[in-house]
Amino acid sequence: MEALILDFDGVLADTVGRHEAALRAALQPYGVALDSGWYSGHVGLSIHDLLAALPGGRSLPHDEIVQRSRGHLLASVHTITPIPCVVELLGQARRAGVPCAVASGASRLLVDPGLDALGLKEAFGSVVRREDVVHGKPDPELFLTAARRLGVAPDRCLAVDDAPDGIASARAAGMQVITVVGGHLTPVGEQPAQPFASRQQTEPI
Repeated sequence: MEALILDFDGVLADTVGRHEAALRAALQPYGVALDSGWYSGHVGLSIHDLLAALPGGRSLPHDEIVQRSRGHLLASVHTITPIPCVVELLGQARRAGVPCAVASGASRLLVDPGLDALGLKEAFGSVVRREDVVHGKPDPELFLTAARRLGVAPDRCLAVDDAPDGIASARAAGMQVITVVGGHLTPVGEQPAQPFASRQQTEPI
């Protein structure tokens, strides 16, 4: 593989539970109870897309809820922690001279401070957020944009995502995909284990 493209929430950063708690708190003033089972089936969507998909959500004041949710998240962004197996993979790619990118369905208002908090912003040649594309996941545009910015063909990219829509997005882009399950990296589908390809060094993932 000639490039590594990572999701942010639930992949680089252990934040999925934080997002659910923030959205639940933001919905509470409007008398809406967020069901954990429903939320777990929609992990990976931007908050705008979540609200659009939420039963009865179209009648809610989206902008107000988004601001409330982001406020809760930003208040604790400095305490987020990385997911070790993904940081290890990122380190392997960087040592091999392989370009890396982030492809996240979240807003730049959350992704950028999150990368700063993790000390990883300089590790990426490109960071693609929801505002940077027309279509969010499961459309492949986020991953395709990341690959284009890195100058690498999609079928030469390894993508890592933890959510069904994110996995579908990366596969639709024609990339090999691995996911994060229980703190471990797991291949998606039947695919050969491919090393990172570099002019300087080749190091297996």
